Parts: sequence; C-alpha cells; structure tokens
Amino acid sequence: MGRASRRPPTTDPASYRAHVTPRLELSFLTFVPYDDPADAGRSLRDAVDLFRFAEELGYDVGWVRVRHLERFLSSPFPLFSAIAERTTRLRFGTAVLPMRYADPVSVAEDAATVDLLSGGRLELGVAGGIKPAAAVLDGVYGAGERSFDDESQDRITRLRAALRGEPVAVAPSSGFPIAEPGTPLTVTPHSPGLADRVWYGPGSRATAVRTAEQGMDLLVSTLNTEDDGRSFEEGQRDQILAYKDAFDVPGRTPRVVAGRIVLPSVTPADDDLFAEYVAWYAGRFDSRGRPHPGAGFGVFSPTHHGPADAVVESLRADVALREATGLDVVLPANASHAMSRRILENVATSVAPHLGWTGCE
Repeated sequence: MGRASRRPPTTDPASYRAHVTPRLELSFLTFVPYDDPADAGRSLRDAVDLFRFAEELGYDVGWVRVRHLERFLSSPFPLFSAIAERTTRLRFGTAVLPMRYADPVSVAEDAATVDLLSGGRLELGVAGGIKPAAAVLDGVYGAGERSFDDESQDRITRLRAALRGEPVAVAPSSGFPIAEPGTPLTVTPHSPGLADRVWYGPGSRATAVRTAEQGMDLLVSTLNTEDDGRSFEEGQRDQILAYKDAFDVPGRTPRVVAGRIVLPSVTPADDDLFAEYVAWYAGRFDSRGRPHPGAGFGVFSPTHHGPADAVVESLRADVALREATGLDVVLPANASHAMSRRILENVATSVAPHLGWTGCE
C-alpha cells in the first residue's frame, strides 16, 4: 500500500512500512443493492447517505459498481449528481462502467457534466463488461460487428478521445446550421483534466499491461480471471508490477487501487452482523479462493474478517496490496445499509490508520 519501491516480496510488517509513502488512499465500493423493486428509491437515497457518511469518516473516494438488468445500480451519473450536492470533498467514481453496453459519446457528455458540477471530483473507471452476460445483453443493447473484446476496446478508445476534446464529427456542408461547414465538432461540455482520471479494471496480467500502455490508471478487484495455481495475491501482485513496468506517461505517476472485502469486528455485535456473509463465502469458495465446482471461475480474494488487529495483519501480509497506492473496501454485494455503514466506520477507525492512512479533513 502506498507507492512502493521495486523490491523482493516480504511479509515482514516492519520492512513493509519502511518502503511505503506516508499516506495510503482509502476508498470503498458499493453495488447500491435492493431486494424489492419497490425499495430502489430508498436504496439510492441510502447510497447518498453512505457517501456523505464516508466523507465524514475521512474517506478519499467512493466507487459504485454498475450492473445492468440486476437489482443493483445501473445508471451512475444521476446518483453522482445527488452525491455531489451532499458532499464537498469526497471523490466518486465507477468501478467499473461496462463500456460494451454504453455509448461512448453519451458517457463523455454525462461524465463531463458531473465532473464540472462537482468541481472535478469524478474518477471514471471502465472495463469491457461481464462476457458471459453477452448472451442476454447483446439482445438488449445491440450486438456489435466486432468481437466482445474488440467492441469494448473500440468504445473505450472513443470515450477517451471524446474526453480529451478530440473531434467526434465534422459539420457537413448543409443541414447543420449551428456550425460552419467543415467545423470540427467536439463533445460538450468539456471538463479539463477528466481525461487523465480514467481507470481500467483488468483481470489478467495481459490486460494490466495493456492498461499501462494506454495510459490509464489501474483498478484491480477481488477477482483474477486467470488461474496459474498461485495464490490470489501473488497473481495480482504480478499484474500490478507488470503494469508499473509498462506505464510511461510523461508527468504522470500511475495510480493503483486494490479492492478487498474487509470485515473488521470491533464489538461482538459486529461478528453477528457479518456472520451470514462469512458463511456464504465459506460455502462458495475454498480456502485459496477457488470457487467450488459450478460456483464460478477464476480466483477470488480472501475475505479479511475477525478482530481488527487480525485484519490489519492479514492486510499487511497481502503482497499485492503492498504495490497499490490505495485500498478499496469492497462492500458485500447485498450488504444492508446498516452493515455498510458499520464496515466503513470500523475500517476507518480501527484498521486503515494502522496501514498508513491518515484520513482527510
């Protein structure tokens, strides 16, 4: 955690602290869940409250997951506008926006509008999307002529160009009365600096290297899509190191945020609050993060749970997290509002200060 020097991996906390920068960035991620469609409005209002609460606790960033046709958040920018009105400092972003099913110009317009309204607080995380969902979502959002990956990458490229203010069209010789023929047409409004706040969520070493070569920041999550037999942390560490080696953008230092599920117990009531999720995880994955047969694919991060001091030590031992500039507290997908608030509070008061985080005023 923090901007680490290139060094052999170590699990010794004293050695670790000697190599990090003074301050770790702390963020969280919520799916904005609801079980009953009638509760969707309350869920959105709870999300605004959660971001406001996180700002009070000193968090740096709040992220949202974007999912289509599920009982989670599907449209982030209206929510961000409401959050911007209730907060003054906290940054917010998408982790991630599935670009295979989004129009890049519309996203650029919405993102720039929110960024300007909030005073430049938007962090825009993108990825292709969940490939197995294409069988359904292609029929809803339109099938592309390219492969899933090629279509996703083309849309991300067009989005970033639009955010930079590059022309998306040229005024024709007739039929477009608001600009002289031949005038380059760009996305409006334009928010300076937003193009340098685009992140990508990879699942493999190859996509992490591509992210660096494209000059985007890196969002590594609780899933590695490739499984080479090693631990989740070892595989993800190598993704991050490969990304750092390939990143070469003059004037910019790459940012890497690592998502982890963190459930520190400060009181016995916390154990009760987290018990259902801990049991669910144990029933779905083995001790090394591999899904049980038929339960999924890839390798998943372990859940860091238990007494706060034990959680601190398990995070310190995470060899991938040492290479990150930020820790992202991934809230369980279906966490209640009360559970989400408790997790954020416990991490901010009993875990993150021991990892190099000082909080924001």
